[in-house]
Amino acid sequence: MTSTSQSHQIMAALATNIDWAKVRFESARLQERVVRDPVRAAEQFVAFLNNGAQLIIGEPKIIPIDRSQPFDSAAFKGLGGGWTIWRGPKDGDGLTGEEEQDSRALAITELDLSKIRFETGLEGKETSVKGETKLARLKKANYVRLDAKVFQTLWENQHLIPLQWKEKTNGNTTYIFFDGTVLRGPYGYRYVLCLYWHDDAWSWDARWLGHVWRASVPSAVLAS
Repeated sequence: MTSTSQSHQIMAALATNIDWAKVRFESARLQERVVRDPVRAAEQFVAFLNNGAQLIIGEPKIIPIDRSQPFDSAAFKGLGGGWTIWRGPKDGDGLTGEEEQDSRALAITELDLSKIRFETGLEGKETSVKGETKLARLKKANYVRLDAKVFQTLWENQHLIPLQWKEKTNGNTTYIFFDGTVLRGPYGYRYVLCLYWHDDAWSWDARWLGHVWRASVPSAVLAS
């Protein structure tokens, strides 16, 4: 976590080195925009800092994934207590053994958004498939299944989410899943996280792998 001293040092360096005479306060309506919507202004400033203090022009293509702090299901706001990363085989209790995460996804520190593809796991004339079957097919196809940390990065930096991810599938809301991390819910069931655009806002959910999944619930993956 960023320390207070680090943030103060960064702000002091910026305040000292900015040539304020070059800032177009009036033409950019800077004070009006910051005062009117300080939350949005702060989000844009955080995006600037997270991009290594470099400008983001247009829609970002390559984004950083901070692996210094792994995804913590217990600390992720909204999940509540009793959630952990699944451990061991799918037919076990999920409490012992190796975490069920795609190790290749965990190694990603820079993600090229343009290379992400959506995979439904459907075969032939199928219109639906069970979540566990879909997960098994993704593994068999050797896709790199993007993990919960990628999900968290996008959720906490929603301006980075590609605009086309808002598009519906067959007229239905598209739920984009991150199967590289399987979670264990409080009652011992297996879940994966998703993002979706609904009512002009991004939302997220955790879906049980025992559910039936259709074409509108693809997984975000990379080719192996």
